[in-house]
Amino acid sequence: MSDLLLAAAKARVAELVDTINHHRRAYYEGNTVLIADSEYDRLLQELEALEREHPELITGDSPTQTVGGSANQTFSPVTHLDRMWSLDNVFSDEEMLAWLEKAGSGPFLCELKIDGLAINLRYENGRLVSAATRGDGSVGEDVTANVLTIKSIPRELEGQNHPSVVEIRGEIFFGVEDFAKLNEGLIAEGKAPFANPRNSASGSLRQKDARVTASRPLRMLVHGVGAWPDAPVLNQSDLYGLLKGWGLPTSERYRVLAEPAQVLAYIREFEANRHKLEHEIDGVVVKVDQLSEQRDLGYTSRAPRWAIAYKYAPEQVNTRLLDIRIGIGRTGRATPYAVVEPVKVAGSVVEFATLHNQDVVKAKGVLIGDTIVLRKAGDVIPEILGPVVELRDGSERAFVMPTVCPECGSPLAPSNEGDVDLRCQNSKGCPAQLRERVAYLGSRGVLDIEALGYVAACALTQPLDSEMAPLRSEADLFDLTLEQLLPIRAAVLDPDTGLPKLDDAGQPKIVDFFRKKDGSPAEVALKLLKNLEEAKFKPLWRILVSLSIRHVGPVAARSLASHFGSLDRIFAASEAELSEVDGVGATLAQSIQEWISVDWHREIIERWRAAGVQLDTPGHDGPGSTATAGGVFAGMSIVATGSLKTFTREQIEEAIISNGGKAASSVSKKTSFVVAGDNAGSKLAKAEDLGIEVITEEVFAQRLNG
Repeated sequence: MSDLLLAAAKARVAELVDTINHHRRAYYEGNTVLIADSEYDRLLQELEALEREHPELITGDSPTQTVGGSANQTFSPVTHLDRMWSLDNVFSDEEMLAWLEKAGSGPFLCELKIDGLAINLRYENGRLVSAATRGDGSVGEDVTANVLTIKSIPRELEGQNHPSVVEIRGEIFFGVEDFAKLNEGLIAEGKAPFANPRNSASGSLRQKDARVTASRPLRMLVHGVGAWPDAPVLNQSDLYGLLKGWGLPTSERYRVLAEPAQVLAYIREFEANRHKLEHEIDGVVVKVDQLSEQRDLGYTSRAPRWAIAYKYAPEQVNTRLLDIRIGIGRTGRATPYAVVEPVKVAGSVVEFATLHNQDVVKAKGVLIGDTIVLRKAGDVIPEILGPVVELRDGSERAFVMPTVCPECGSPLAPSNEGDVDLRCQNSKGCPAQLRERVAYLGSRGVLDIEALGYVAACALTQPLDSEMAPLRSEADLFDLTLEQLLPIRAAVLDPDTGLPKLDDAGQPKIVDFFRKKDGSPAEVALKLLKNLEEAKFKPLWRILVSLSIRHVGPVAARSLASHFGSLDRIFAASEAELSEVDGVGATLAQSIQEWISVDWHREIIERWRAAGVQLDTPGHDGPGSTATAGGVFAGMSIVATGSLKTFTREQIEEAIISNGGKAASSVSKKTSFVVAGDNAGSKLAKAEDLGIEVITEEVFAQRLNG
């Protein structure tokens, strides 16, 4: 290699060492995340690759040769009896399989990688004498007084014949619900919330005043031991059983697996279910189970060769907040949303994130121009957790909530006294509200009109030539004709923002929606008219939900439809009569009466009626009617849970209701039986605890068919 290339490699290695060490100090000592985990991992991988190619460039302060951070000056230093190690990472199945092959024939212990703070507990003759953070692996911080406030950590071990000295290693963390409650309390006190559970756990444990730590519900799970001469066990899994017998908190989710395919299946299982856990994880740790093999494999300069961490794709990243804008929903609610520098997270590129309302923007403490922590969990809408305050340079500015609707210019104001949300007051004439209402009624959970998605809703309500808009309100929906559809040309709008999508030239993308280039009807036009004809005979509860009455969702709509049997009887009922229906309170009853009191709302009902929309349940004679009392599920309360294969959630609920049963949302003593699909969670567990019958969807289908 030329001297020039070697000099470039040396400069890059030095730059990477400085950068990574800077971020490690911020993370381990300052409880601050300045860059995303994925970016940190990328920098570390680049450094490792350069050092493999040029081992002569490895220095003593390289992150590849050292562990964690260093002991903070605030706390007294504690020297660990046995070194605390970091873990090497893999990021793909191929890398995992390569490590398994190198590590031996197994068996392997697999456990969840909790995103928390590593802790070392020293017990002498069964009594806790000190607790210390990992620090640089050799010397940590003395946090004994604070650890003693954590209820799950015993001061004295249970049982007898404890070793004269043993170091217990584990992870201190916040549960997901506890973290949310902590941030709610901080916001209520006017304090900045924590950006993530790991930072909050670290910050809570490092309090100078142990009373502050005691006020926060920290927890711990054990994942190993340090110093323990002549431990009387052969395997890591046996060790966990012994530690559990001592009263130490151990996980129930570890498994000992023999085959690499089983290890990969474990990784996939918890990747799919990571959001159902009580604590956050960022991957899985795989260890050689036999302690003798662990000793034979040994360690590198910073990590054991007998353990590896499989890191999941990042769901939390750092990016820049470019702007905060306002979106208007179907009920007029004005929702701030963030425009962020595009970043890949949880498998997709994110450009926008929700901010809920102006109070949330204030509570999160974000400024336009901030570097922010962004989270996207699976299919969940991206959410801003908070700013990285340390990276501010003074150019950031505060968000000011507008006073008028960005689409129609009407005032934004609360609908009721005490309402946090601001709403556009022009419900009939606001193009945004109409567009969102039409898209909503076409969705699968409402009228399930396949050809009426968001793009089609935009075209029908906001074509280029506003005079050609066939939908001026929902009243026009079932009167649509092919002649109205064919001429429509419109901009393609982004469903997240309502803004036009741009073509390669940076101009709004304009398309013909309902006709081909030769002028003949496109398939979507014919399908839309066919879908609309079919939608006229949808169940009454779907018709009710499609009206976008505030607070009236599928659950309440089913109860109302089942009780009254017709739209006319629902709207003729008094507030007291409406409130008597299961799941319908005074607020919802008032909302129904307010909706029908508006002239143009009543026009929707009459136009739909004239178009042939079925506004009642055939054979239902009103409250007390026996028309729906029959059926194979008459009088039963049935709960469906988990992932179903034969039925969608809506289909199974409709099948229950149309056959005389009640589709309940929670399990109780009144539940007749539970239909459980794959990955059924707490509802299944509660049914088993109560001794309630649990059946598969195949058995449900058999009962449905008599």
